[in-house]
Amino acid sequence: MEPRDLAKLVLVSNPALGDRGYFVYTKINIKRDRYDSSIWEVDLSSLEKRAVLQGPADMAPLPKGGRLAFLSRRGLGKKSRGVGLWVLERGGVPRRLAHFPLGVLDLSWSPDGSRLAVVAYRGKPERDVKHVEGLPLWTNDFGFSYNVESHLYLVDAESGVKAVVTEGWARVRHAAWSPDGRYIAYTVARDQLRPYLVDLAVYDVAAKTHRVLARGLESAHHVAWSPKSDAVAVAGHKMPRGFASHNRIYVYWLDGSERCLTCGFDRNVVNTLNSDVRGPSYTPVVQWAEDSIYFTATVGGSAELYRADVDGRVERVIGGEGVVDEFAVDGRRGRVLYTFMTADSPKELYLYEDGRTTRLTAFNDFAREALGFSRPEHFRFRASDGAEIDGWVLMPKGGGRRPWVLYIHGGPKTAYGWSFMFEFQLLASRGYAVVYTNPRGSDGYSEEFADIRCRYGERDYQDLMEAVDYVLAHFELDERRAAVAGGSYGGFMTNWVVGHTDRFAAAITQRSICDWVSMFGTTDIGWYFVEDQICCSPWRDRDRCLEKSPLLYADRVKTPTLIVHSIEDYRTWLDQGVAFYTALKLNGVETKLVLFPGESHELTRKGKPRHRLEDLRQKLDWLDRHLGKNLKSSSG
Repeated sequence: MEPRDLAKLVLVSNPALGDRGYFVYTKINIKRDRYDSSIWEVDLSSLEKRAVLQGPADMAPLPKGGRLAFLSRRGLGKKSRGVGLWVLERGGVPRRLAHFPLGVLDLSWSPDGSRLAVVAYRGKPERDVKHVEGLPLWTNDFGFSYNVESHLYLVDAESGVKAVVTEGWARVRHAAWSPDGRYIAYTVARDQLRPYLVDLAVYDVAAKTHRVLARGLESAHHVAWSPKSDAVAVAGHKMPRGFASHNRIYVYWLDGSERCLTCGFDRNVVNTLNSDVRGPSYTPVVQWAEDSIYFTATVGGSAELYRADVDGRVERVIGGEGVVDEFAVDGRRGRVLYTFMTADSPKELYLYEDGRTTRLTAFNDFAREALGFSRPEHFRFRASDGAEIDGWVLMPKGGGRRPWVLYIHGGPKTAYGWSFMFEFQLLASRGYAVVYTNPRGSDGYSEEFADIRCRYGERDYQDLMEAVDYVLAHFELDERRAAVAGGSYGGFMTNWVVGHTDRFAAAITQRSICDWVSMFGTTDIGWYFVEDQICCSPWRDRDRCLEKSPLLYADRVKTPTLIVHSIEDYRTWLDQGVAFYTALKLNGVETKLVLFPGESHELTRKGKPRHRLEDLRQKLDWLDRHLGKNLKSSSG
């Protein structure tokens, strides 16, 4: 395989249900250096499908009767960051209702189809001199955001006239219209210093008044109304273990009562499986249909679809070795339209109805066969403290001891498993085995398992090194031709690994962290994430910040290290990559710094296609140089 083979894949995303099914079809356009997205519909009786909107930048299908609302960048220039709200009448042509110059976060039809609730950014980013008085200074994948808010709008579905209904400093996240049309529920952050905490509020459309149902939730997820319009469900948590806490499903009734439906279900009720081939999606992660609330949960290396009733009874609906990535539920007809991927197959669209599953698309079957995607082998071992750790090995074809890469996921509260990773398949096709695990700190297990606050580089590092010992003893891997790689938290851990062991012949660290003191003050989440996860600040327990910083151990590093960083990464800012590069250079370590202009923390997932290909080429070149076939293996 070659990096360019990434463009052979179709990204299926954003399932939506009306009287028909809808989804987004995305292709990676290398020539134009963009992603081309179109909207397709599926007749759920005949199962015939067709493109109804040809793109090249159509997304977020939202059906209502004979109408389809959607977002599009039609008619906007390449440098414009905005998006249009459009409507397609069945049998008609698309017409633009409104333009949101900074982008849209969420949208919801009124029950009568006369209006839409839209959550959109509002502000005037300064193009030249920046006059900053608030926080955060910038936001990853957005840019300078110190004078940008997000608000709840109402948009007339005929005239396109829009009106903002929230006031003051606000970061509205998500919104949903009640089935009776009287209310709009929404989540909103009001505290600039704690923007991760939201209130769940209800807007009375006729009275034009706002009422808060719950305060202080940590939630970046959707809200869903009960069919009777008397309660709202939301996925979030109250931070019992800080940012290591599991999201729960909470229900808040309009009479003031509340209930946690999944507090007895010790898994995170959102999908955190890693994949580098996802398309654009606005599909809600929580949906209330009839008497059940539907949600996905990360369970080991899978993401499964569950439902809960208001008494807290939880049951699995769709599961197995794979990832239910998005879903749409029609409770009256008992239908679930969903996307599903496995470790050797990118996402396709499926229909679950009457207890039976029907696959609706096969866009990637040809590429899957032509490129020879492989299925990894799962393993599980008992760590030295007795905990069980899951891992996977994706072996190249052929025999003999193989060079290999230990890949470490980000988060740390995300997971590897049965999701599709193009990069892993590319490495395996080029002769490199890929080993990936879920050490302590990962999602998919108990809340205690995920909680490594104040202890980064301790039990998580031990789990990884014990995983290395295990795979060397049980798989045909060459001990002398091993590399370590990872991004974000995985980049931090890669930096930590090379400062604490010389067992790897090469390292690749991406969007990494090397210094928690500078991370605290320079990134969009730094001041609260560092204090919660590392348990320090530059003026409180500063020594802990330093002790947990890989930069402190740069003089011990011997491993040749490739450092990849995006210049506009505001989650782990550029200084992290540059500082580690400088430290390694000054200590005589073979190192290379590759910087990508115009890219964010999301380079490997949705960066510009040409940059993504160059990123893959640089990694392959580094591995070939240090683990290549010209090197003698440990087997002689």
